[in-house]
Amino acid sequence: MKSYSLLYVFLVITTFLAYCTKKDQVVSSSSGSSSTLNAYKTSTAPLIDATQSQAIWNNATALAVTPTVPDPGNGLFMGYWGEQYPATIQAMYDNTYLYLKVQWADSTNVLEPQPWVFDPNAHTWSQRSNSKLFDANGNLTKRSMGLDQLAFQWNIDNSTQNFATQTCYASCHVFSPYRNYAGVYNANLDGNHYTNGANEKVDLWWAKLNKDISLTNQMDDWYIDDAGGPSATDSVGGNGNGRHADGQVKPSPFSTTYILPATKKAAASNYSGPYSNSQTLSYTLASGTKVSVKVPLYIEIGSTKPYYPSTDIGGAAVKVTGVDSMGVLTLANSQTLDPNVDAASYADDPGIGRNVGAKCFPGFISQPYIIGSERDDINGSAYYDGTKWTVIIKRKLKTSDVLKQDADFTDLTDRPFGMAIWNTANNQHGIQPNLLLHFQQ
Repeated sequence: MKSYSLLYVFLVITTFLAYCTKKDQVVSSSSGSSSTLNAYKTSTAPLIDATQSQAIWNNATALAVTPTVPDPGNGLFMGYWGEQYPATIQAMYDNTYLYLKVQWADSTNVLEPQPWVFDPNAHTWSQRSNSKLFDANGNLTKRSMGLDQLAFQWNIDNSTQNFATQTCYASCHVFSPYRNYAGVYNANLDGNHYTNGANEKVDLWWAKLNKDISLTNQMDDWYIDDAGGPSATDSVGGNGNGRHADGQVKPSPFSTTYILPATKKAAASNYSGPYSNSQTLSYTLASGTKVSVKVPLYIEIGSTKPYYPSTDIGGAAVKVTGVDSMGVLTLANSQTLDPNVDAASYADDPGIGRNVGAKCFPGFISQPYIIGSERDDINGSAYYDGTKWTVIIKRKLKTSDVLKQDADFTDLTDRPFGMAIWNTANNQHGIQPNLLLHFQQ
C-alpha cells in the first residue's frame, strides 16, 4: 500500500450529512434534474493510484457537477452557505468492479485536523475546531482545521422511497433550532440522517481524504437505516442517528447503540479504524476540588507529525497518564512535558488563520480497517497536488454482504446516487443530489 505526503487522521465520530426533512423539505436539487454519469465497460482495470496520469480514463466521459452547501433555514451549515466545490466524476466497470474517479480544485488543504494546542494564559489544552468559528454578529473569528472529505449514497435494493428523485435528501432530517453564530447548540434539535421505514436502507461510502484513503487505501463503508423508527427519531431528534458502520446491526429491544452480531464480536478489531487522540484526566486543587480536563491520549515529545500511526503507539508515542493545574503532562515512561517552557511551539494561531505551533500534537491516531471486515469493501487512492484533489476508488459490483448493508450493482441497471464534498469542515458540506449512474454495455 502506498502512503503519500498529505497524511493525517480523523476519528469518524462527527455529525455527518445533516440536512432537511422529507415531510417539509426546504432544500431543492441544485441541478434541477438528474445528470447521468456513463460508466465505460473496460477490459483493462485502471490503477488505483491517484498520483498517476492514466490514459485509460480518457475512455470514460467526465460529468461536471457542482456540490453546493445548502441553507436548510435553521442555522445548519451557517458560515458555509452557498460555497461551491466544482468537480468532475468519471466511471468505469468490468466484470468484477466499479471504478470511480473524482477531481476538484482545492487551495486550502489542512494537514493537521483538530491539533492539540496549549493556552499559556489559562494553562489548558484544547483541540482546534474542525469548523469555522464566528462571533455573535457572524464575523469569522477562527478558520477551520477540519477535513477534506468525499461521500456517495446509493439506494440498497431500491428499498428507500423517494431516493430516485431526492437521492441524498431522501434520508435527511433537520430539527430546529440547530445553532447560532455564537456557537450555542440546542441539544437533540439538530440534523441527522435516517430513513423513514424499517426496511429502507442506504449505502454510504465515506472518505476522509488525508486519513482513510491516503494512509490505508481504504474508503469507509457505512449504511443508513431508520434508527428505530418514529418512536426514537421523532422524540430525540439528532440522537435518532441512522448512520452505522457496516457490520453493526439494530439491537432488539431497540437501543440507539448499535451492536456487532455475536459472530462478529470475537473479531471486533475488524471495526477499528482511526480513533481520537483524546482523553479526560483530572487533578486536585489545594482546596480539594477535583478538576477534569481534556488532554492528548498519546504524545511524541518534539515530534511534528500531523498524525500518529498505530504502529507508533506504545513505542514512539507514549501514553499521557497525568496532568496538573499548569498543563504539565506526565507520561507512562515517567517523563514530563511542560508546555509553558516553549509555549510558542504548542500555541494556537493568534489570528483567524489555520497555523499552529510546530510541536502541537495530532488530534487523531491512524489505524486501518482490518482486511476482511465489512468496512474495508472500498479500496482507493487520494492525492492532493497543491491545487486539486484526485480520488480513485474501486468497489466490487457485489460484495460478500449478507446483512443488506451494501448496494448490489450486478444487474447493471441505472442507479440514482448523490455525492458530497467537504472543504476542511466538520458537517458542513456541498451536496450534489439527483445523479444517475448508467452502465454502458
